[in-house]
Amino acid sequence: MIATEFETVGPAIPGLRFRHFAGPQDYPGMAGANMAARREVGVDEAVTVDTLANQYAHLTNSDRDRDLVIVELDGRIVGYARIEWSDQNDGSRTYDQICIVDPIVRGRGIGSALLAWGEERAREIAGRHPVDCPQWHGADMWDGDDRGVRLVRSHGYEPVRTFFFMVRPTLDGIAPAVVPEGFALRPVDRDALRLVFDASGKAFRDHWGSVDDDEASFERFVGDPRTDPSLFVVAFAGEEVAGAVLNVIDDEENAMFDRRRGLLDSVFVRRPYRQRGLGRALVLRSLEVLRERGMTSASLGVDSENPNAALHLYEACGFERVRSSTAWRKPLEPATGR
Repeated sequence: MIATEFETVGPAIPGLRFRHFAGPQDYPGMAGANMAARREVGVDEAVTVDTLANQYAHLTNSDRDRDLVIVELDGRIVGYARIEWSDQNDGSRTYDQICIVDPIVRGRGIGSALLAWGEERAREIAGRHPVDCPQWHGADMWDGDDRGVRLVRSHGYEPVRTFFFMVRPTLDGIAPAVVPEGFALRPVDRDALRLVFDASGKAFRDHWGSVDDDEASFERFVGDPRTDPSLFVVAFAGEEVAGAVLNVIDDEENAMFDRRRGLLDSVFVRRPYRQRGLGRALVLRSLEVLRERGMTSASLGVDSENPNAALHLYEACGFERVRSSTAWRKPLEPATGR
């Protein structure tokens, strides 16, 4: 681990400190700042020490010791930012910044300082890469975060894609799941996680964005305390995975928000098996599985411009849009002397 101390241009606030990651002891403070930021904009999702520890133990194209900056005020973690890069399915490369600031310190220039640090770090990383494709700074923003949206817009970022978070408020009245001819739904266990993971990577290669199908992503998937293959609904064409819904029940999150909600965390059908009604069958059967496990509602996320009409499918299955987020980009200019 590198030394945690470093200097950056930041607001002149007594007791404010920017530093690198110090170890797992940072996770509780990071989770607290993240949850406070989510609550401020109405995002009712849990971020826990366990999920952060698993995520940061298996990062993809991001160095926990160098690409993460922690912000402390009087010894308390009040924010952090991290840079990760990825090759996109459209042939470009993005250097994305994940930026969290606790609402108690927002409006004091900390977000601007983190954005500046992230852009400079992105240019440093990009300087080690060949200039063989379009390169972008990237940032994902909750649309309810007015201050965050104003910040990235004022720094030249433009919106490029919108995503909806959707909820089916009840699990009553689920239509029958009719599995098309030629497919079979079969249960899987942890021994099948690699098979399902690889099929998911193949399915998402023609979607917008990037595909997390490297070994670190697999370890992150396996290590996620919420990964429960008994909740998965997997369709096989012979011995090949044709599509699946990777359902999740987060007991800690449900207790936090006093609800019984399941998440259709990943919904996919591989290209050779699309346009046959398999996606609809997988979604409807997932709703039945969640209801059988005692859930009373379900949620999922969707790209508003999904090329396979996923938004229409989900609405037809009873899901409603409840909030949105946007991917923002701006061109990445090479670092001086590159």
